[in-house]
Amino acid sequence: MRLADARRDQYRRLAKDQGYRARSAYKLLQMNRSYNIIKKGDKVVDLGCAPGGWLQVAVKEVRSSGKVIGIDLKPVTPIADAIILQGSIEDPNMLSKISEILGCKADVVLSDLAPNVSGVWDIDHARQISLSTIALRFAQYVLRIGGSSVFKVFEGDMLEEFRSELRKSFGKVLLNKPSASRQESSELYIVCLNFKQ
Repeated sequence: MRLADARRDQYRRLAKDQGYRARSAYKLLQMNRSYNIIKKGDKVVDLGCAPGGWLQVAVKEVRSSGKVIGIDLKPVTPIADAIILQGSIEDPNMLSKISEILGCKADVVLSDLAPNVSGVWDIDHARQISLSTIALRFAQYVLRIGGSSVFKVFEGDMLEEFRSELRKSFGKVLLNKPSASRQESSELYIVCLNFKQ
């Protein structure tokens, strides 16, 4: 068994043992350990939240004084202490619904959104950047000044342009590849801190 496969299995087993719905929960846990993105009492919005691994992490981190909202096109099995909305983040009604539920701006916006992968690299990369740009527009609307965001991206020639776009809105823009990510995959995360506008 290759090392990458062994690592993937290790996180899958861990998720099962620790009650997380997906091994992706460990990506967020590792980023949060490094950058302190989600804190106790935070209001967190998770875009593309199915199957709910990131929601589970967020609920644990914010504890009872925080609030966690997940949005996905697909139905998601309920998670205690999380509000899950089914719909598109491009629906303008979704923005007003979020504002209504939170009653204020969010502290954190997470985006693990991914396109349906076609296998054609350039197309998949372009679709991923397009999704992340939509997620950025959403974050710009709901985040408080000083808030944080995480965006999933794929490596490729449009990545630098997207990072430049992020730097206009955030004080710090950091590329991260959590060890829970498959090392051979081109998936990366951009951790954005200190939202400006």
